Amino acid sequence: MSARSVMASLLLGRRSARAAGRDLVRWCGLFGIAPGTARVALHRMTAAGELRRDDCDYVLVGGLARRQEEQEASLTPRRRAWRGSWRVALVVADARPAPVRTGTRAALRRSRLAEWREGVWLRPDNIEIDEMPHCEWLDAQPDADPVALAARLFAPARWRGEAERLVDAVETATVRLRDDAERALAPAFLAGAAALRHVRADPLLPNELVPQPWPGAALRDAYVTYQREFASVARAWFRDQSAS
Repeated sequence: MSARSVMASLLLGRRSARAAGRDLVRWCGLFGIAPGTARVALHRMTAAGELRRDDCDYVLVGGLARRQEEQEASLTPRRRAWRGSWRVALVVADARPAPVRTGTRAALRRSRLAEWREGVWLRPDNIEIDEMPHCEWLDAQPDADPVALAARLFAPARWRGEAERLVDAVETATVRLRDDAERALAPAFLAGAAALRHVRADPLLPNELVPQPWPGAALRDAYVTYQREFASVARAWFRDQSAS
């Protein structure tokens, strides 16, 4: 992981989304990143509007702050019963300039829609979607078999396979944190970051459209248990570093 990734992942995993600069530099050292490299990354992230200085601390802002909000929401997703309808977004002509088009596509992906064909995005209507501009919205029931359509657009079997692997990895990391905290800290951090990224990628499809058993809840539960253990071990590690 780069210095930026290491520091961003640490801050994204903290509810406060903040840490002292010296702690971020020390944390990078756990991954073999030199202090000078870490400080350069801090400067660049601040200049890019990803971090803000607040006294001696750095705080997530901008796109990284929005990502943290999305992460928190993904850990407690809200779904409703599916009645067979799909939400469809048609990207309109005023989204043609490249920056607008790129932003619209990113917003649609964050809302867990998939592109069916150029300019046409859809998903089952079982979650709330903030209807972004540059799109026309409608409800539809495609003629295609919904299970096959969901498989083509969202690849739920692939998400499921990786989620099952990550449940095992996070549970193992949690046990190792309890047994050998110092040696397990860095590997556990990597496992937790991977699990959280995968949680964010859960398409949140209706149960009728995904292979069962679906491991979404198991991965979230494993991550929440890991997060509590990791936070306790990390606090102790930072205290020891400050005292040395």
